[in-house]
Amino acid sequence: MPDSNLETLLDDLVIANRILANEEVIDAFGHVSVRHPARSDRYFLARSRSPELVERGDIMEFDLENRPIDERGRTMYSERPIHGSTYKARPDVMSVIHTHSKAGVAVACQEQGLLPINLGSMGLYDKIAYYDCEGVTNEADECERIAAALGEKNVLILRNHGLLTCGATAAEAFNLMRRLENACEVQIMAQSGGAKLSYPPMNVVSKTTGQTTMTMDQNADAKGAEADGPAMLWAAVRRWMEQVDPSYMT
Repeated sequence: MPDSNLETLLDDLVIANRILANEEVIDAFGHVSVRHPARSDRYFLARSRSPELVERGDIMEFDLENRPIDERGRTMYSERPIHGSTYKARPDVMSVIHTHSKAGVAVACQEQGLLPINLGSMGLYDKIAYYDCEGVTNEADECERIAAALGEKNVLILRNHGLLTCGATAAEAFNLMRRLENACEVQIMAQSGGAKLSYPPMNVVSKTTGQTTMTMDQNADAKGAEADGPAMLWAAVRRWMEQVDPSYMT
């Protein structure tokens, strides 16, 4: 009998690929992975394919050295070591998303990184780590340095490269990436207007960071012990996907 938890997780992986592609957050070079729920030394990642077309049959299993368990001649992402290294360094992480969106890369190219100029970026302010670009992240030793730069945080801006989020569930990683992408888009739009930017005082930034904990953290202790912003968002994403693109279930 199939493992229902694993089946749900693989559905979530397909959905994450399709919804992030629909939102133009990931392109053919972006990728999403989830750790095997029963094998912490393995993870799942789609083969190298346009994410909006990913199906269950495209999902491949890898060990933490990024070697395929069943290759079958399928093309793999060259940047997959960033997933294996993150899972090795962070036993608590169950999902990793890496993107190269236009707004995300634009902010990654700015020396100051993400600016705390709106509620979205203020909420992320103390959650972001940074890593200086060394090239394409397809080498295991560099990816180990990337995982070290991430530390205990769940958001990473790879300078001159792109974005990375991770979490205890696919829902949490998705929630953080969607919020990070929105914040990057707002920053680029605000800067493009040409007017002087308004920076809120740091006490307001700190207050906002605390106020947004419920909607950003897995099982956050906000409105009771059951509060879980990422799970509520992911449930809505699943309902939306069932309406507009039910083919993910095949």
